[in-house]
Amino acid sequence: MASDPPAPPSQPAVFEDRAAEARLAFRHRNGARGRYLLPEIMGSGAALFDADGDGDLDAYLVQGAELEPGAADGGSPARDRLFRNELAETGELRFVDATDDSGIESTGYGMGVAAGDFDGDGRVDLYVTNLGPNRLWRNVGGGRFEDATEAAGADDPRWSVPAAFFDYDVDGKLDLFVANYVDFNLGNHTLCTFGSGEPDYCSPKTYRAEPDRLFRNLGDGRFEQTTDRAGLASEFGNGLGAVPADLDLDGRLDLYVANDGTPNQMWMNRGGGRFENRALFGGSAVNRRGEPEAGMGIGVGDMDGDGDEDLYVTHITGETSTLYLNDGEGHFIDAGMLAGLDPPSLPMTGFGTGWFDFDNDGDLDLLAVNGAVRRLDRTRSGDAAAARAAAGTDHERRFGQPNQLFRNLGNGRFEDASPLGGPAFAAYEVSRGAAFGDVDNDGDTDVLITNNGGPARLLMNLVGQDGGWIGLRLATSDGNRDALGSVVHVALDDGRLLMRRVHAAMSYASSSDPRVLVGLGDAGVEDVRVHWLGAGEESFGPLAPRTYHELRQGRGR
Repeated sequence: MASDPPAPPSQPAVFEDRAAEARLAFRHRNGARGRYLLPEIMGSGAALFDADGDGDLDAYLVQGAELEPGAADGGSPARDRLFRNELAETGELRFVDATDDSGIESTGYGMGVAAGDFDGDGRVDLYVTNLGPNRLWRNVGGGRFEDATEAAGADDPRWSVPAAFFDYDVDGKLDLFVANYVDFNLGNHTLCTFGSGEPDYCSPKTYRAEPDRLFRNLGDGRFEQTTDRAGLASEFGNGLGAVPADLDLDGRLDLYVANDGTPNQMWMNRGGGRFENRALFGGSAVNRRGEPEAGMGIGVGDMDGDGDEDLYVTHITGETSTLYLNDGEGHFIDAGMLAGLDPPSLPMTGFGTGWFDFDNDGDLDLLAVNGAVRRLDRTRSGDAAAARAAAGTDHERRFGQPNQLFRNLGNGRFEDASPLGGPAFAAYEVSRGAAFGDVDNDGDTDVLITNNGGPARLLMNLVGQDGGWIGLRLATSDGNRDALGSVVHVALDDGRLLMRRVHAAMSYASSSDPRVLVGLGDAGVEDVRVHWLGAGEESFGPLAPRTYHELRQGRGR
């Protein structure tokens, strides 16, 4: 039973939804027609990325479709949408729907999206996952894309949800991981019921899990499948979340996969193109009671400031989302109770999530966006959520939940700061994807949220830019590509050393701004050091705060 968030404080809200003002007009279609087909409740994600190379973040929003033949939704055809940000050209945050001019014809039943320059030409490409064949959209410049799926050999015809570009063999080329969910089709649809006997969505355990897939980049615009050779075919589950990170600090990118109702995998990179699942031995396969949970989205980052990356995995109502605290060697403990994160997550079904410093004080805070997958019983006496949910659509009344914001107190504990978020955190919607990035280039992190069967929300940060910050874009030696997987250490004059990795793939079925935005609080910057993935370390000195810097490999000390 969901509970009301605490009463709003008197201080100004941290976020404001400006999707309508910025002309980011998108509404997700799940195609639901009363049969409770499982894919209807799962989508979808979004990407914040620089599609046209002008220095601001554009938006890609993944659309659903009709699942049943002959069904008609009315209006324009259901397809993914690309919105171009005109900030660089006009100085104003304003989006233009550029889908028709982009060449993107993505009309499948969409789930997620990964962004990365797979061919090394300096333009960011997209990989879109679907219920059915996936699509690789190659950025050819001028705001246009072409379908390179067949030529690249990068398709997967199953039900894929998360995808991640990452350089697992450290050869300077982005490889691709795709996680698959379950074997669902209209022919094997099963009718499940709510507690009262009414129809409801089934558990993923009703269907057979599908194996994941790993593609190695050959460097000529093509991929080869290396799932078996890499060892990833030996184990798989109902994959919904995937993030690359160096979890044992050995200089190689590992891969963490969150599974829905089955144990998670922590694929440790052993070099030579081989991985080993160490999740069970490393303490990150199940919760502290030894139980697998309904893993959805994943946040990865150094939340306690000790130089390694911790994990936060969102789960279903009745399970607490899990904070896995890293000891620096790839061994984790379930620390959610001590951190104060377990109780507020218990009534929620979390999807998109991420560590980010919303107030730029140097400590990573946490966002979780929520929305149920089974019908919620809001008929119980005293359920304060019922009145708030009743204001929404029928879909929101049945499945809507409020999103949550947690502030890092700097002592290993968090407080529920959802009331600070503003009206966007009081709404009961069916939230799924969350993409993070500085959409207006003002020095703080904004969030693009997708809602199943509802409108996209563009939460603009109203307070972070008032604190100290420094923005960093890490680029390869030729200056073309984002150095995904590389690590920044920012030494502050108050003695703190802040560690941040260049990430794009995280959250749920979404891709975020690869630029590194570091909150400084009141401190100054003494040094910025970069550990380039697969290369050495360079110092770029005491860079000026409150601006963005491009750090190119080979130009530091």
